[in-house]
Amino acid sequence: MKDAHEATYGPDADEFPDYNKDLQGEGMFWTRVINREHPDRTGQMACAARIFWVDFTDPPPPGPGVVDSTLLAELAWERTRVPDTEVALNPADAPQKVNLPTWVWLDDATFEPVSVRAELDGYGLWAETTATPARLTLRPGTDDATTHPPSSICEASAGTIGTPWTPGASGTPPCGITYTRATTNSGTYPLSASLTWDITWTDSLGDSGTLPDGDFSTTLDITVEEVQTIVR
Repeated sequence: MKDAHEATYGPDADEFPDYNKDLQGEGMFWTRVINREHPDRTGQMACAARIFWVDFTDPPPPGPGVVDSTLLAELAWERTRVPDTEVALNPADAPQKVNLPTWVWLDDATFEPVSVRAELDGYGLWAETTATPARLTLRPGTDDATTHPPSSICEASAGTIGTPWTPGASGTPPCGITYTRATTNSGTYPLSASLTWDITWTDSLGDSGTLPDGDFSTTLDITVEEVQTIVR
């Protein structure tokens, strides 16, 4: 590019023209920025390589990869960091028991929506993405278990998923697992808990939309023991 400029205007840098310098503060030059980490090679090169000027009073021109509300929302979601999926169990810090329901729930301290805003400076264009915990999917790690509810999916209700166990609580938990076989000969069961976050966005134009859900999992090694009792 430098050689092309010198061929046109001469080797003296002072002869290079100042494009749109009189419009400084009234707009910006636009050009293509390639995301080399994007898995779609064709998508990386989809937007035009030319450089062009856009006044702050004009909307960005439409086209592949041009910054708009949806792209800002996707960028905000890419920059969103949600807490690690950490579930609480009862019995806690002890082997689970055969045929004794294991209560599962999420810690209220980390169970709340997370919002991130992405903004295009100068144009007043922004989009805010909000990730909201929606449902917890339990996979016991063995066929010798029953999930509560039977669907294995614990839906959010009143801003929480699952119910913390309290002394005296009995019966079937709203979210949990009942193991029916001990791990004596199998080591442990890999209990998988996958938290799904619903993704929504709003923008400076008053529009809104959704993005694909985000799923974040954790795996716990569960030991289950059998307790022998005599009923008289």
